[in-house]
Amino acid sequence: MTDWLTPFVSMDISLVEKALRTVVVYLGIAILLRLAGKRLLAQMNSLDLVVVLLLSNVVQNAIIGPDNSVLGGLVGAVVLIGFDLGMDLLAQRSRFVRHLVVGRHADVITNGIPEQAQLHRLGINDRELALALRRQGVDDPSQIEVASLEPEGDLLVKLKPGDRAVTRDDLAAAVAELKGMLGSPRA
Repeated sequence: MTDWLTPFVSMDISLVEKALRTVVVYLGIAILLRLAGKRLLAQMNSLDLVVVLLLSNVVQNAIIGPDNSVLGGLVGAVVLIGFDLGMDLLAQRSRFVRHLVVGRHADVITNGIPEQAQLHRLGINDRELALALRRQGVDDPSQIEVASLEPEGDLLVKLKPGDRAVTRDDLAAAVAELKGMLGSPRA
């Protein structure tokens, strides 16, 4: 093999060790993010972004070990993406694995009342909740039937019936009802 090609294809650790390092680091980060909770995913601020950006640099050596070859990097990338796809498929097929890996939603507002204990557990303060609700087009929590923070970090809001936006179908039904009232004979 020519000398210039050696850094590209000669790995300093075995394929098995490379794969194991990658899987162990993946699982470690997945557990840390799961413990960090939905807030990190839902309301990432600039400090959270710094953590996420530095996280990859911190664990890089744990994955690559003493191997800086291009082949070693590609093997690590293939194992990382393949293991992630496998975990995703497993979570789709198994409710237990989905709960373990992804988690469950957390109701943060019920019948217009913020669930303070839940918000505290999630690390969401009143200002962050108000901002998230404004992004959903909600001015006041009293408009909400239920709001939940999903495991992926999305805030889902179900408005009370009187506070929901009118749809085209709702408007058409109201117009038809009015036409029927106007066209019917009066007693």
